[in-house]
Amino acid sequence: MLQRVLTADIGNTFTKFGVFEDSELQKRFAIPTERIVVNLAQYVGDTEFSAIIACSVVPEAETSFKEICTHLLGLEPLMITHEIDFGMSIKYEPPESLGTDRLVTAFAAVEKYGYPLIVCDFGTATTIDVVSSKREFIGGIIFPGVEMLSQALSEKTSKLPKVEVKKTEKVIGSSTVSCIQSGIFYGYVGFAEKVISKMLEEMGEDAKIIATGGNAKLFAEYLNILVNENLTLEGLRLLFERTTLGKNSAN
Repeated sequence: MLQRVLTADIGNTFTKFGVFEDSELQKRFAIPTERIVVNLAQYVGDTEFSAIIACSVVPEAETSFKEICTHLLGLEPLMITHEIDFGMSIKYEPPESLGTDRLVTAFAAVEKYGYPLIVCDFGTATTIDVVSSKREFIGGIIFPGVEMLSQALSEKTSKLPKVEVKKTEKVIGSSTVSCIQSGIFYGYVGFAEKVISKMLEEMGEDAKIIATGGNAKLFAEYLNILVNENLTLEGLRLLFERTTLGKNSAN
């Protein structure tokens, strides 16, 4: 029997959705988190789902998300918590302070690519996390995302505009806009390269490096890393298959 599962990654800026039919991703879309209640119906229509599974870093959005799922789709979503078995030993203190999105993404990366690995999520905030050869989530870094940096420059200075973040052909900018774009892009590449290099040094072993998130493709070429933009959504689907909780909800 076909299982159609709606996965949702509730982020600070956008909530990213994936529609899976069994193991295949059929559709993906994103809605501003503050507008889920208003806009979700236009994306899912009268689609019938077997289950809904979600992770969230925005506690204040969870109640409205549950309400719209129950009202619109007739299902209460399964919210990922730290009680779920992620198949990893969590070496993070305290474990409850670790965002479930980071755990879901790391879990998906391990399931798809093995371990040890470094997983980079270039979203509103950038996280770079490590899973060791002992299958231990040992932590990582949290850093402002590129859009946040661009916005901060504009808001905290009187003359600098907010610019589109993109790769520039030259490091040396010839205008204020190109100087900001170059500074953010190449500064971010340098930051990521250094962090990954230091992580590998501290790990003392080679590791696969995977990137996900809205800005992953922007930096992947320069960082020479594999990109999977759907990693968190795929992780949610895999957790649905893995957990007894998910299996029970589909019955």
